[in-house]
Amino acid sequence: MKQVLGHLLYDFLSVILFLIVFAASGNVRIAAGVAIVVGLGRFAWLKLTGVPVEPAQWMSLALVVVLSSATIVTQSPRFIMVKPSIVHFAVGGLMLQRGWMIRYVTPIARQCVPQATLVTAGYGWAALMAALGLTNLIIVLCFSFAIWVWFVSVGAVGAKIAAGALQYAVFRSIARRRLAQSPT
Repeated sequence: MKQVLGHLLYDFLSVILFLIVFAASGNVRIAAGVAIVVGLGRFAWLKLTGVPVEPAQWMSLALVVVLSSATIVTQSPRFIMVKPSIVHFAVGGLMLQRGWMIRYVTPIARQCVPQATLVTAGYGWAALMAALGLTNLIIVLCFSFAIWVWFVSVGAVGAKIAAGALQYAVFRSIARRRLAQSPT
């Protein structure tokens, strides 16, 4: 679980820092600027250390640079509210790539959980991202800013935590069953 959280934290560091800086300063330009600098710095670090850049990391960099730049230029509250949908749809689209999740699971899960289960779980995450993106759009169009803030900070995050916990429990159960059945 630590490995998965570490990968996700690292992959979404720019977004996390954007939210922290925006919450602390209330200044969307500064927060977006920090996100761009961190995204580019992280990418440069990967290139300098020779670490292969995964498709999710390329997409994360592109989203951070394009959406943060658009945020700086427009400073539109509506655009800022729609951004999570854009991100969810983009990430969900990337998650349609067969086997994307294998990078994020522990070696024991890779060994014990059937590949078909890992692939299906990856498609489940894609469906969750699409559902969150659509829900965000509905909230932006039909509800107040306060409800949107609650959804983005609690609802969407809670849905991802719940899905991650469920996946962890299922993968752990499968791994335990397989290890108990193995002769060695």
